[in-house]
Amino acid sequence: MAKTIGNPISWAAQNLGAASDHVSDSVSKLGSADTTHLPMVQTLTMQDLRACLKAGYHDFVETRADAIFIVLIYPIAGLLMFGFALNVNMVPLLAPLIAGFALIGPVAAVGLYEISRKREQGSTVHWLDAFGVFRSPAFGAILVLGFYLVMLLLIWLMVAQSIYTHTMGPEAPASLGTFAKQAVTTVAGWTMMVVGLAVGFVFALCALAISVVSFPLLLDRQVGLPVAVVTSFRVLRHNPGVILTWGFIVAALLFLGALPMLLGLIIVMPVLGHATWHLYRRAVA
Repeated sequence: MAKTIGNPISWAAQNLGAASDHVSDSVSKLGSADTTHLPMVQTLTMQDLRACLKAGYHDFVETRADAIFIVLIYPIAGLLMFGFALNVNMVPLLAPLIAGFALIGPVAAVGLYEISRKREQGSTVHWLDAFGVFRSPAFGAILVLGFYLVMLLLIWLMVAQSIYTHTMGPEAPASLGTFAKQAVTTVAGWTMMVVGLAVGFVFALCALAISVVSFPLLLDRQVGLPVAVVTSFRVLRHNPGVILTWGFIVAALLFLGALPMLLGLIIVMPVLGHATWHLYRRAVA
């Protein structure tokens, strides 16, 4: 009997409706800030990106042991997802799952923003300071925004599965090697990759627009969730070329970090997390 792709994502999607209603109610409470007084967005240049990456690297070096301790959980989580995908015969979703990890990267880096914020204030930083976000008045808003990014990841995985089904068929490949061979040697495989990359870019753009400065802004100032998200959109609209370049830099570094069994993320994640804080400082007056 032919094997078909089955995964728990469809089950999760059936439960998103009720959860979304609850989160929407939370947003209405968390976002009570006056959106008529938005933070001032500044013009960015490519030099700013280089400066942010350099500052992020310096933050990483200064708190290296601390940062590595914090972000170890993310490569481990990625490896677990890797094993899960193989064990339940979800090989076609393996690449989208790894790529989709970038969608929730801003959530994973919240603790790093807090470390950079405290270093900026001249405080002595300890790795426990990363968990200061739990005591932040904005923690509820951060949680809600993180939930929506996770929901975006789930939707992306469902769309990726649909793309595979419509291009390669409903049957699961016999192995990872078979799938890789079919992907690069058949018309259906190339169609799947081209369509997947195009649709994935749309999802990545949405995540970038929502979160490029929203998490650091929520940590730094007493603003509502709508103000943070709208400000993030305004940063992208005001600096489209620079922010899109930033998105490509993030994607490229995450890809490189994922190559050695995701272990490179131990370095890539803290550097990008700290750099994002400095990008926020330059983007929002």
